[in-house]
Amino acid sequence: MMKWVWRSIASVAVALGALGVLLPGLPTTPFLLLAAWAGARGWPELEQRLLRHPHYGPMIRDWRQHRAVPRRAKWLASALMASSILMIWLLPAPMLLRGFLSLFLPCVALWLWTRPES
Repeated sequence: MMKWVWRSIASVAVALGALGVLLPGLPTTPFLLLAAWAGARGWPELEQRLLRHPHYGPMIRDWRQHRAVPRRAKWLASALMASSILMIWLLPAPMLLRGFLSLFLPCVALWLWTRPES
């Protein structure tokens, strides 16, 4: 039973990662990291396929071995977070959401920039 739970998590994460390739603002790499993590627990073939992927495999391995994030990914994530904060203030949104995102996303960016680089 648990094997199917892990496979479901991995499948949804891969699907969201694939959408992230097409949709700006939806990150791909975190979903693929989640897919590899879930795959290691219930779908080793998928995990190995992700680790062997020419583009995403090195990022997954760097994260697992050193908790490293490439500098380019840090800049891109930071730019997307800044644009998200700007957009939430320009579009109609609840003040609670505006305040939360305005505090939370800079904390995420700070955490991201404290990670080693690959």
